[in-house]
Amino acid sequence: MDSYNAPESTPSASSRPEDYFIGATPLQKRLESVRKQSSFIPTPPRRKIPQCSQLQEDVDPQKVALLLHKQWTLYSLTPLYKFSYSNLKEYSRLLNAFIVAEKQKGLAVEVGEDFNIKVIFSTLLGMKGTQRDPEAFLVQGLILSPRLEYSGTILVDCNLCLLGSSDPSTLAFQVAGTAGACHHTRIVSKSQLPSENREGKVLWTGWFCCIFGDSLLETVSEDFTSLPLFLANGAESNTAIIGTWFQKTFDCYFSPLAINAFNLSWMAAMWTACKMDHYVATTEFLWSVPCSPQSLDISFAIHPEDAKALWDSVHKTPGEVTQEEVDLFMDCLYSHFHRHFKIHLSATRLVRVSTSVASAHTDGKIKILCHKYLIGVLAYLTELAIFQIE
Repeated sequence: MDSYNAPESTPSASSRPEDYFIGATPLQKRLESVRKQSSFIPTPPRRKIPQCSQLQEDVDPQKVALLLHKQWTLYSLTPLYKFSYSNLKEYSRLLNAFIVAEKQKGLAVEVGEDFNIKVIFSTLLGMKGTQRDPEAFLVQGLILSPRLEYSGTILVDCNLCLLGSSDPSTLAFQVAGTAGACHHTRIVSKSQLPSENREGKVLWTGWFCCIFGDSLLETVSEDFTSLPLFLANGAESNTAIIGTWFQKTFDCYFSPLAINAFNLSWMAAMWTACKMDHYVATTEFLWSVPCSPQSLDISFAIHPEDAKALWDSVHKTPGEVTQEEVDLFMDCLYSHFHRHFKIHLSATRLVRVSTSVASAHTDGKIKILCHKYLIGVLAYLTELAIFQIE
């Protein structure tokens, strides 16, 4: 297993949570303060631990692979009015025309005169929590460039006459008894001409989904399609243009979906609780310390097996995560950090969490690493998006 830049002494499965406390910690008071300040955030007392292999049977593995190991920017999205899955091909054409028009205005990203942009809509079958959830769909913007291929032929005819020449170069023909013969030769050469075949390079990708979105689905009429979670990968200028088209076409509204420190704590606990066949990344926390002239970042890396052992020591409810367990888990981490580095984190703000399941940042960026827990990660993000909409 790869080595990690973490303290040599880390929590073990036999360690007790109390061993990591440093008295009646300012930390516990800080956690309570954060909870009070974040009272507008949905905080159910417990959530289910994400389960692996929740993808539907008809899911396309190649499309799922497109979603992993990329950094996505999160948005919440109000329901789409009069959206129809049967019109995806027409939507591709209309959005493509809109982008071309914006490009001509100088608003879209210039990709050169020799390039064209093509937009493709496609469904993400099986990307849902329940059968009631609408189908997720993917939108891709591709750069199409002409590809040089061998096409057509150039024919060159020439006559080679050997009439008893004394040139040594013709002796071979004379020996063969061909002196005085006239040969007709055809030289065939292929030319490189632009063909209609084009290769596409992905310029921008976005996808819309709703995972366990019953709370929103129950409140909208049949004229609306609820896909509250939108994830984008690509230039912000392209996201803005495509978002504008969706807003004009389906009377919807996009809003950046930020993740605060309270949500990150839940993510850290739930993702640490997931059972992994093997770990692909360290468990890492990043705190920001407000100071002048610029903020200071503190990174704390823990071996994933040690993080799981710490979680197991505080976890008491099989299959679920409670608010109390989340608080205790984070408090143990803070206390453990203080014990090794003599630094209190009470004045810091948690800004990023990274595990073998996924990583998330308070600026609304997320990267999903494990396909087995894809649905579980999206379910919590859908919950946050729905609350922001409501």
